[in-house]
Amino acid sequence: MKNYVKNIIEKALAKLNIEFDSVLIESTKDEQFGDFTTNVALLLAKIQNDSPRNIAGKIIDNLDFEKEFFKKIEIAGAGFINFFISDEYYKKELLKILKDKENYGKSYINSGKTANLEWVSANPTGLLHAGHGRQVSLGKSVANLLEWIGYKVTREYYYNDAGNQMKTLAKSIRARYEQIFNPEYSFPEDGYIGEYIKDIAKIIFKEKNDSLRNSNDLEYFKKIGEEYNFKSIRNTLKTLNIKHDIFFNESDLYKSGAIENLLADFKSKGLLINKEGAVWLKMDDKSFDKDKVVQKSTGEYTYRLPDMAYHIDKIKRGFDLIVDIFGSDHSDTYKEVLYGVKEAGYDTTKIKVIIHQMVTFRLGEESVKMSKRSDNVYYLDDLIEDVGADATQFFFVMRAANTHLDFDIQLATERSDKNPVYYLQYAYARICGILRNADEKLFGTESEIINGINAEKITGTDEINLLKILSKFPEEVLSSAMTLEPHKIITYLNKAAESFHKFYHNNRVLNIDDKSLTINRLAICYAVQSILKNGLGIIGINAPERM
Repeated sequence: MKNYVKNIIEKALAKLNIEFDSVLIESTKDEQFGDFTTNVALLLAKIQNDSPRNIAGKIIDNLDFEKEFFKKIEIAGAGFINFFISDEYYKKELLKILKDKENYGKSYINSGKTANLEWVSANPTGLLHAGHGRQVSLGKSVANLLEWIGYKVTREYYYNDAGNQMKTLAKSIRARYEQIFNPEYSFPEDGYIGEYIKDIAKIIFKEKNDSLRNSNDLEYFKKIGEEYNFKSIRNTLKTLNIKHDIFFNESDLYKSGAIENLLADFKSKGLLINKEGAVWLKMDDKSFDKDKVVQKSTGEYTYRLPDMAYHIDKIKRGFDLIVDIFGSDHSDTYKEVLYGVKEAGYDTTKIKVIIHQMVTFRLGEESVKMSKRSDNVYYLDDLIEDVGADATQFFFVMRAANTHLDFDIQLATERSDKNPVYYLQYAYARICGILRNADEKLFGTESEIINGINAEKITGTDEINLLKILSKFPEEVLSSAMTLEPHKIITYLNKAAESFHKFYHNNRVLNIDDKSLTINRLAICYAVQSILKNGLGIIGINAPERM
């Protein structure tokens, strides 16, 4: 309805030959001011050299709308326009929810458009630790949101399979392999010491026995380590029902010549500086404190150049939207990368970046370590085993990405309303239970109940308030998708569940003394069931019918 109100105001302004592209519609906090309000008349006052109330009157006079949708439209205060939505609108929306079911809330404004979402992108130097979970889960929900507003989404994973970290992985595996024969064999000071390194070494020993002893060829150790870690990473993602369409190798950028070509482009544009034996990219001194090294004195490229070439590759693939999800350690570096892409002559306006903040894990009063170079690592698999896939997904998404997240492992395992994921899933299961208990002989099948609605009897305050919240679902989905903020869906679902519980507590649903009233209330239960299932699906968790 918010979009409908905005649309009729924009059409009224067009009739008045007023050009204004900043019409803002807000939900009111006080019912006495209606359901929606706009300050557009106040904003136009100076532009039109007229009083806000006079402009508001002209806008109202030129509104073209469904009369039954509104109780009234009035001017308030200095010139606000307040819209009071009629109960009849909400009753009609109930019928739409019941008709559309799993499609209610979907928008096709981006139909025919493509989106690329790149996330996780952990290098295969180890298993996914619990801290990776926030990015993993955010990406899953964001991809779902984009699909709900019409995009065809390509889910992509980018990783570095050629850098120093991979050399360190190979050295670590070789050392553990050598220690099978000689426990005193020296282990690299910066090596990865997780148990998985020993497991990989055992696999190599089983296949090669002692044939690689004292070998200086690290390539085989790297290859087996990469394969083992990536298999583990994919299995972890599979546990959370995540599947990427593309795994993009940094090494492919070297093989294709994309990195050398980009360096040549920068040189031809006069953007490179040779200094201190290295090659630097000139940066805008208004946005960056200094120029940035793109090629070291050793000839190695810094991360910036491959990352720039990678984003150019994505742009060339023709996506309408490109989304990256990075941790807070990339909050400055991604700006450098996008700057280089832009200076190379490519449009970066289609690239959106989500930066998520860190996560603190608590197990009672004890914090949990996550360093891949510690022998005491809390892996994402461990977290999933401790709290379950649904709680893992939900807790990582329930706060805005740009805020710090405190993950309470103990709370995530509670089977009570204190646990936010349990609260929502139980609300869904409770509705399923009510609908199972409804005697088909008395009230009919689902389709018979829906066809038997008597809208005139939907008059209760709890019923109308619940329908008001349910009808906002499409707007919430669109808003969340446009801002790439899936936590907003959880906030909305909590309101819907709370409103349902109030409705159910104050109104007997299975009232066999009044069949017509019972059918109406069962129909409302079916509507809430659809909304909760759709919302939980967007978040990326199950909607259990029994708990």
